Amino acid sequence: MRRLLTSPPSLALRLTISIGAGITALLLCFGWLVERSINAHFVEQDIHELNAAKTSIQATLRQFDDETAANALKAHFDSTLSGHHNAEFLVADSNGQVLYATPGANLEAALGQLTPVDEINNKTVSPWQHEGKTFRSVLVRLAAGTGQKVEPFSVVLATDIDFHLHFLNSFHRYLWWLTAVACLIAIAATWLAVHQGHAPIRRISQQINRINSEQLHLRLDSTGVPAELAPMATAFNEMIDRLEDGFRRLSNFSGDIAHELRTPITNLTTQTQVALSRARTAQEYREILYSNLEEYERMAKMIGDMLFLAKADNGLIEPERAAVPLVAELRELADFFEAWCEERKVAIVVTGDETLAAHADRAMVRRAFSNLLSNAIRYTPEGGTVRVNVRGESDTVRICITNPGPTIAAEHLPHIFERFYRPDASRHRNGEGAGLGLAIVKSIVQAHGGQVGASSDNGVTHFEVFLKHTQRP
Repeated sequence: MRRLLTSPPSLALRLTISIGAGITALLLCFGWLVERSINAHFVEQDIHELNAAKTSIQATLRQFDDETAANALKAHFDSTLSGHHNAEFLVADSNGQVLYATPGANLEAALGQLTPVDEINNKTVSPWQHEGKTFRSVLVRLAAGTGQKVEPFSVVLATDIDFHLHFLNSFHRYLWWLTAVACLIAIAATWLAVHQGHAPIRRISQQINRINSEQLHLRLDSTGVPAELAPMATAFNEMIDRLEDGFRRLSNFSGDIAHELRTPITNLTTQTQVALSRARTAQEYREILYSNLEEYERMAKMIGDMLFLAKADNGLIEPERAAVPLVAELRELADFFEAWCEERKVAIVVTGDETLAAHADRAMVRRAFSNLLSNAIRYTPEGGTVRVNVRGESDTVRICITNPGPTIAAEHLPHIFERFYRPDASRHRNGEGAGLGLAIVKSIVQAHGGQVGASSDNGVTHFEVFLKHTQRP
């Protein structure tokens, strides 16, 4: 439960931590490289000093022969290290007897601890501590004169590195303190940059908070929005457009359904009150009941249509597909409406290729075409003709239902398949139907993967339905 209630860290905190960690690692690596470079510089400097001292000592030793070297060395070594104030050395013969040692130095202990090497470089020198001092030292073998009897001398070379170590320790503390301060400044600057960078998000959030069911007309201001947020703002505005349209349709739907149900309920209430106002004969009661039954059937049909549309909206309609001969089906519907057509003095003409069939649910397709034909008959003037044409187009079948009558304005055409939509006074239903017929047509056609559309001009209205084509059995 505690884990569910714990909110995840903010985006600003995540970015600050990640960027701050990267900057800290970079500064630490930089400080380590600087410190390592300075230390390497000191090592190279000491090696250069030791090699220079070695060269001077070797030059001094080669000036003497075997007989005079041992006695004359002491008199010349004091001037050997002129210019090499940092270097100290000790010279011993092959028996380990010290012939000369730099004044003040105590390098005899190093003579037994160091291993002789041939060259002085960063791999052969080693630190050596004695009496609280730290030296960088090396032991080499150097020959004297040109004779063959004198054994090579052992020479211990060393340079005091306490000053270097003290400087490195001070620099180490200073560098890491400076790095820590720089990291804190970098993290603070990162947080400030991230906070300022999120200002457009906070502004968008404030705009979103102002949008509610009573202010669905508000939209996000995309001016000044960063390129990364522009698609989100556009998508949000489009979503609000859809919500506003859906909310408007829902409000209209609620009002329309209340209006449609109020009429039959009012009729039932009025007829019942009239029937109860005085005693009547059995025949009169029977007529009232028949009238009430018609209102009940009207409400039942409306409720059934609404349930059908609700299932269609949730994808619960599964057509039982089979090959449906369209021309034959439409002619049967024309025969069904024949009596009504004669009453209204309207004709129906069905033409087209009788071999064309649609892969569809016969009952649902029949219901859709029945709604379209009844709608066409209702608005066709006396003496007019409703024409139905079936034509194949590649892998689809086009069914066109055309009727003369009042022209539907262009602004109404995109909405005529909506529930309870009333284009204008000239096409009001006048109590016929509940205004769900065309919405049911659209749901049925879409359930079959087809398309439906309408056009109207010059007093002629066309409804076109496109369904998948199949071969007749």
